[in-house]
Amino acid sequence: MQNTRLNDLFDAIAQRLGQWLSNPWRRWSVLIISFLLGIFLGTAISTTAGQQARLDIVIAAILVLITEFTSQIYYRRRFAVGSLWLESLNILKIGFVYSLFIEAFKLGS
Repeated sequence: MQNTRLNDLFDAIAQRLGQWLSNPWRRWSVLIISFLLGIFLGTAISTTAGQQARLDIVIAAILVLITEFTSQIYYRRRFAVGSLWLESLNILKIGFVYSLFIEAFKLGS
């Protein structure tokens, strides 16, 4: 790849963002926001799919495939162990699954 000004700009932005996120408190805040976003997505998707009452089984199968694909990406050892993006993706998945359990308890009671 050529070393252009745009490439240099993206490298500088990525480096500064990496330095900014190296602070443990900022890292935790990104992970907490990712967890809460996963809870929101799980509630929004299950509510929307349940309200329309169409293709519930297909949507559930797609959601299971997405969570399994996310687990496969995260637990594969080829990637960097301390990568913030992979950790936030895994935490998003955990919040999503947690939200689906909460929705199941709501329906069961």
